[in-house]
Amino acid sequence: MSNIPETGRSTRVQTRLVVIQVLVLSLLATLGGRLWYLQIRQGDEYAAEASGNHVQQVVQPAPRGSILDARGVALADNETRLVVSASRTDLLKMKDDGKAVLTKLAGVLGMRPKDVMDKVRLCDAETPQPCWNGSPYQPIPVTDEATPKQALQIRERAEDFPGITAEPMAVRRYAAPGKANTGQVLGYLSPVTDEEIKKAENTDSPFLRSDQVGRSGLERQYDKALRGKAGVTRYEVDNLGRVIGEAESDPGVPGSNLVTSLDARVQRVAEYELNEAMKAARKEMDRNTNRLYEADAGAVVVMEAKTGRVVAMASNPTYDPNAWVGGISAKDYKRLTGKESNYPLLNRATQGQAAPGSIFKVVSTSAAVEAGYDFDGGYDCSSSYSVGGQVFKNFESASYGSIDLGRALELSCDTVYYRLAHQEWKKDGGNNPKNPNDYFYEAAHEFGLGKETGIDLPNEVAGRVPDREWKQKYWEANKDAWCKSGKKDGSYVERLAYEGCLEGNKMRAGDAINYSIGQGDTLVTPIQMATIYAAISNGGTLYDPSIGKAIVSPDGKDVQAITPQPHGKLPISKATLAKMDDALAGVATRGTAAWRFEGWPQDEIPMHAKTGTAEVHGKQTTSWFATYTDDYAIVMTISQGGTGSGASGPAVRNIYDALYGVSDDGKIDRKKALLPEPQAKLPAIKADGTIPAPKISKDIVKDLLPDEKASPEEEYAPIDEQQQGATTPTQNGDNRDTRRHRRHGGGRRRGAAGGSGSRRART
Repeated sequence: MSNIPETGRSTRVQTRLVVIQVLVLSLLATLGGRLWYLQIRQGDEYAAEASGNHVQQVVQPAPRGSILDARGVALADNETRLVVSASRTDLLKMKDDGKAVLTKLAGVLGMRPKDVMDKVRLCDAETPQPCWNGSPYQPIPVTDEATPKQALQIRERAEDFPGITAEPMAVRRYAAPGKANTGQVLGYLSPVTDEEIKKAENTDSPFLRSDQVGRSGLERQYDKALRGKAGVTRYEVDNLGRVIGEAESDPGVPGSNLVTSLDARVQRVAEYELNEAMKAARKEMDRNTNRLYEADAGAVVVMEAKTGRVVAMASNPTYDPNAWVGGISAKDYKRLTGKESNYPLLNRATQGQAAPGSIFKVVSTSAAVEAGYDFDGGYDCSSSYSVGGQVFKNFESASYGSIDLGRALELSCDTVYYRLAHQEWKKDGGNNPKNPNDYFYEAAHEFGLGKETGIDLPNEVAGRVPDREWKQKYWEANKDAWCKSGKKDGSYVERLAYEGCLEGNKMRAGDAINYSIGQGDTLVTPIQMATIYAAISNGGTLYDPSIGKAIVSPDGKDVQAITPQPHGKLPISKATLAKMDDALAGVATRGTAAWRFEGWPQDEIPMHAKTGTAEVHGKQTTSWFATYTDDYAIVMTISQGGTGSGASGPAVRNIYDALYGVSDDGKIDRKKALLPEPQAKLPAIKADGTIPAPKISKDIVKDLLPDEKASPEEEYAPIDEQQQGATTPTQNGDNRDTRRHRRHGGGRRRGAAGGSGSRRART
């Protein structure tokens, strides 16, 4: 008989089980209590400690793509520099906010402590430049011009420079090949802001805090393609900064390269000639104001006539975009933006507006034909035209009798256009219009004026066509001010305000008359007029001007061509366009521009031109010169510079000489020609994606000057003021200016002037 209980357990076993059960329950209770203590009682404390274990991003900036000219010459690229940066986050952890460290750093770099501290402060509405407008968590560059010795000092004495780094980095470089600055076209970079980061975070092109972003010019227009994508490696780190693992890694993608239609050589010539023309104009006396011309600003555009592609675009005053690399200094920022700077950041080719003067007459001629006036009809080119007691004069009261519209363009006869515009104004109902046709205003809109051309540059301005709609809106906006300041018998300005108050919304006869010759409230930009004259050259197609030609991926395998896009046709029949073309050729051979194109090989390279001199109330006259061949259209303007042919004429002629290789005696040397025909093909792209560039002279202008017969000073020297007169038709096709010029020195380059022609109003 067994002595084992029915339960199969002895008293000892049962006791042990009870003890184990109590022990397990005690352990569970202890564990539960501990969990409650950690998660509930001490939860916030441990959550704060756990936050120290986080993911840290290490960013490898992507090399920004280069901006190249049409032949592959780099206009903007990257170079490796030693960059010294400061971590604002680390500096603010110090008792003195890092002042001692920054002062010590200034001593090593040879800078003033204040300049260093200004560079690392954050920008706001009350903080002037220099300051940091990027993310406060991003290392802030103090200088990108550190020497190897300075960088070594900083790195070897790291304990003396907490929060300071000195590393080789790729930074933007604006190379100015051949001394072609190209500042306003290229633009510049600056750090991305928190606002931009937030705005772009859900797009297909988000920003990182380390990114630099284009602020103007091509850098801004093509920023997404040029920027590429930075590489990011994410590490898991503890609250002491120790790496405890790698989370993930996104490889970087270099930016694409932008091939443009610009030619660095032509760009340099255009910049040089514009600057020389402005300097020469400042030496000439303005008879109207009895002071020297100010010639305070100017622009020139060289455009392919058949495509609208821009070969060169210069604006003066200009600036060096390298000033922005690594952060701009207070001195440079003031120089670029101060009241006395005359705003060099402004691209006057696309953002400078002025009355066009007589280069606008191609629009008025088209409008007259559309209104039913015969191009070949007879129109009185009288010395003056009177309306309501006001006399509108032709230049120097010159009178040429009955002429057709073609000859009116050649002579730039104002009174012909006065009559046409006044007659149409009366047909439209005068001061009380009823369903007016407004041919002259509609023509301007059809020519593309009053709106942006669509060029691939940011912040283009639209100009202004002062039609009835604009007149009404302008009056509504200014009526109260005019009524407050206007006086019936006051000063000239007060009388104008008085009249504006009463009937400023009415289209007056004087408005129509002034408008017909590009005066009054009309405003245009050089790029608009270049687009128009290119369209006249190519048969009537208005193109969106373009600078970008192709976007090339870093490996060269993906090439996205940027095709020229037309946006309209000139409102001119083929027959009228052909007659206008002949008339503009006549301007260059026997009209107001003939003295500037003396010796030009017209039979081989037909030249067409139109001069313009716009009068601006309170300022000196604005010079305009619009030209074209079968290949190119060139438009130049100089604010307060004098007449079109006088101030801008020689510079435009010299640009053409460089393009086609034309010498003073009219011979063409294609070996010396910079670009006798537009660059059609893209530059060669190697298998590894690199784009080899042809060699370019240090200064193409110096290469051209040895072949000249005159120095720049002689080239722009004025003809004796007493030798100038009105342009007069002659039997042999010469005008009076040309014959006198020939008698007093012969060569075209020895007689290009700003002063002598400055009395030729509106030519």
